[in-house]
Amino acid sequence: MTSSSSDLPIYAERRARLASQLGKDGIAIVPTAPERQRNRDSDFLFRHDSYFYYLTGFTEPNAWLVLAGDGRSTLFCAPKDLEREIWDGYRLGPEAAPAALGVHEAFSVAELDAKLPKLLENRSTVWYPFATHKGLETRVDGWLQAVRARVRYGALCPEEQHDLCGPLDEMRLVKDAHEQDIMRRAAQISARAHVRAMQLSARMLREGKEVREYHLDAELLHEFRLGGSQYPAYGSIVAAGANACVLHYRADAAPVRSGELVLIDAGCELDGYASDITRTFPANGSFTGPQRALYDLVLASQDASAAATKAGNRFNDPHDAAVRVLSQGMLDLGLLDANKVGSVDDVIEQRAYFQFYMHRTGHWLGMDVHDCGSYVEPTQVGEVSERKDPLSNEIIKNRPSRILQPGMVLTLEPGIYVRPGDGVPERFHDIGIRIEDDAIVTDTGCELISRGVPVKADEIEALMRD
Repeated sequence: MTSSSSDLPIYAERRARLASQLGKDGIAIVPTAPERQRNRDSDFLFRHDSYFYYLTGFTEPNAWLVLAGDGRSTLFCAPKDLEREIWDGYRLGPEAAPAALGVHEAFSVAELDAKLPKLLENRSTVWYPFATHKGLETRVDGWLQAVRARVRYGALCPEEQHDLCGPLDEMRLVKDAHEQDIMRRAAQISARAHVRAMQLSARMLREGKEVREYHLDAELLHEFRLGGSQYPAYGSIVAAGANACVLHYRADAAPVRSGELVLIDAGCELDGYASDITRTFPANGSFTGPQRALYDLVLASQDASAAATKAGNRFNDPHDAAVRVLSQGMLDLGLLDANKVGSVDDVIEQRAYFQFYMHRTGHWLGMDVHDCGSYVEPTQVGEVSERKDPLSNEIIKNRPSRILQPGMVLTLEPGIYVRPGDGVPERFHDIGIRIEDDAIVTDTGCELISRGVPVKADEIEALMRD
């Protein structure tokens, strides 16, 4: 999945943008992810580090990028080794890397410890991602120690260390046209996978076959790979019946029963970018009355969150919009007793809705499924207010949430989860519903890129009949 020659200007432009923020005498060190042993002679499936890939488009393990403030880039990568390549696969090698990746020079990773001190020498500041690579700080300390050993010969050692995550997170937060195109394609593949799972569930139940959660999970994986995706973006959630009330439930072996709902939260990763879709559907293709009532409520809350997602609004606005709709619906349907909790404003102020809706309505989406980027508006970090949480009594420090800009990508995923409890109407017991779509912020609103899978209840039932 190494970048093609047509993509080289994209990575070069990113490196140049980052270099301009390092300072004239600054230098940045970015490793890719390490390989991880699964057991004995078997490793976990390798996945590159997102920061490293964002700057290089290079997917091989055991590689490092060094970027100087003047824009000069140096890559360290695995050397060519024909014998190891028979076992482990093709390596690009340092000789081919400059032309293939657009870097200025490349060396064998075996030379990293010898060359890094020379690259750090006479620099004022060294940048690297903090708290993302175990042991990286120790390696940087070792390279700096080697520089200090040469101060009697006139060498200067960097006196400052800065977290590279800050500038990189800001760069990654707004997706360019290249990134948006990949994310649209990833969402289309994932949408087709959800359609397959819905239809399989109804078809197998109609045929009188036993259906398990793993049957539906298999359909997702099949369509992900059929569409060209490299892997799932995260562990798929396929939750039948009451399992849907477990937020991070993993696809397992529970039976999928006619008359119950199935919640699937799953998305593929394509060329380094994640998709993230959740749909909840009746296993047999037909909603019951209580299921439909709750489903329509969650969909109305998602519609409200989508309407609040546009440039100039705040990141918190979609969540607040969804919470208001859900809170009013909980009162209307009898999940909350107005005689006990008061009006919809009271429900929101006291967070009484939290019994049935306990997570946020969205998160950034990009190379990581929970992508990087601050949720606080950088121009207003100093504006702090305090409030007492009505549920935990904890003092919370609030800062103004991020102002949305065109090109930001976030999820919209309200839900409702009804566990049995005192005063909870029995007809709603063990119903868990979440609806999630991926939204690209635009000047006038948002583009929901994951609507290749139906979301309205009538459309889901029609799809499953077919």
